[in-house]
Amino acid sequence: MNNKTSNGNGLAELERRLWSAADQLWANSPLRPSEYSTPVLGLIFLRFADSAFTKVEAELKGKSTGRRTIGKTDYQAKGVVYIPTEARFSNLLQLPESADIGKKLNEAMKAIEQENDDLKDVLPKSYQRIDNATLVELLKIMSGIPDDIGGDAFGKIYEYFLGAFAMKEGQKGGEFFTPFSMVNLIVEVIEPFHGRLYDPANGGGNMFVSSARFVANHRRNPSTEISIFGQERVAETIRLCKMNLAVHGLSGDIRQANTYYEDVFDCVGRFDFVMANPPFNVSGVDKEKLKDDPRFRLGLPSTDNANYLWIQIFYHALSPKGRAGFVMANSAADARGSELEIRKKLIQSGAVDVIVAVGPNFFYTVTLPATLWFFDKGKASHEPSPQPSPSGRGCREATGEGKQNGIASADTVLFIDARHIYRQIDRAHREFTPEQVEFLANIVRLYRGKDPEFERGSEKLLKEKFPKLKYADVAGLCRVATRKEIEAQGWSLNPGRYVGVAPGEEVSDADFKEQFEELTEELETLNAEARELEDRIASNAAKILEA
Repeated sequence: MNNKTSNGNGLAELERRLWSAADQLWANSPLRPSEYSTPVLGLIFLRFADSAFTKVEAELKGKSTGRRTIGKTDYQAKGVVYIPTEARFSNLLQLPESADIGKKLNEAMKAIEQENDDLKDVLPKSYQRIDNATLVELLKIMSGIPDDIGGDAFGKIYEYFLGAFAMKEGQKGGEFFTPFSMVNLIVEVIEPFHGRLYDPANGGGNMFVSSARFVANHRRNPSTEISIFGQERVAETIRLCKMNLAVHGLSGDIRQANTYYEDVFDCVGRFDFVMANPPFNVSGVDKEKLKDDPRFRLGLPSTDNANYLWIQIFYHALSPKGRAGFVMANSAADARGSELEIRKKLIQSGAVDVIVAVGPNFFYTVTLPATLWFFDKGKASHEPSPQPSPSGRGCREATGEGKQNGIASADTVLFIDARHIYRQIDRAHREFTPEQVEFLANIVRLYRGKDPEFERGSEKLLKEKFPKLKYADVAGLCRVATRKEIEAQGWSLNPGRYVGVAPGEEVSDADFKEQFEELTEELETLNAEARELEDRIASNAAKILEA
């Protein structure tokens, strides 16, 4: 392997260098980031596919006996995309600058789709919107990716560009990209070792990619251990997702559908794992269309807010021992009225497992703090226990079989306040470091009675808080609450109500701002409920007067 990219630092350097070179090209471009992001990601895909094709080509030629012609099926049997001659990266790179490069790239993408059914209508064909000189330079930049860096490195380059474009697009970018540190925490908590994975708002596919990497890190083959299913409303985002999967050597059943109204997978009770970052506080959903939908058996919220529609979609999609992890607006944890009644039923079911408070500026769609919710239907029926993974570390199988010695039960919920745990990337964005992700996931492992994992350097931090490596409540960080305690708090799932403040901790200006933003969000929710009640009262009064 090339020394420059044989380790994480070398790959990170390559990612930054490629992005910097590409970013300079469109600094003065009249195109918006959304107009050039997909074509550029398409070129990364082409560079990856061509590199894999070239390796298999050399292998097949070495084994050729001359008795028959090597064809498309030979390449596809090796798990690579078949690249016709006119779409070979080297041929496109050698085109004269006088040629219509945009047209040639469009034709190359069409030719690849024609030879590979899985890629039908996936690859970008809008290269003629970008001027020739820029396309020539982009091809040169992509040729700077070494052939010998391996598929996972190509996948990480794709991820890097996907994230960089999302950051550049801001609010719109957040529609297709969930930051990987957040995705990784969700995956580490639900532990998708084996089974059917579902994301009903799959965006660019980061949940699937992170799950596959989790499986591979535990020395298993993602292709045989997990099956991928996704729904997404926006066709362009589906293309990003399918390219993302392909670059990572994955495939899945990804369909275009509006999840509120279309259940294309007949999802109730079907999936072992559900992961999602749905849009927050969506209004205008036509609930008349949802009345008989089995995904909303706990009741339709009367407020014009889709948060509790999403929560029920996740809950009802789970198999009897399935787990879910998803991002949710803070206001959902304390929502009143009909939403409180739905939340009460969820808590009483015993499936609510872990709730994690996250600080502001982790997402591109919202700057407000958010909350991670985790369900575990298996916990409601019995107490699962660790089974050794092939790597020798304790792990729970996808279905949660066995018995474990933790304190997790149908009667408990683990609350974690992670608002003060982060790394500041720039003024407007934060993330969890790999060490912090592992630390937070290890708190959950201790709660479940499992051995912690120390692959990302979290051992020192964990032992500072849990010296005996056994779960215990830590003021300001985590607390296990019983159902009776949660009922006493009005069925609230707000970690701040349970975790408290660490001894000697003072409220800073930043903390005050954060708390003020949360209270403002809650006030907006209460105002919306009040307006709805006023309308109902006025309507009922009018009917009485008419009578």
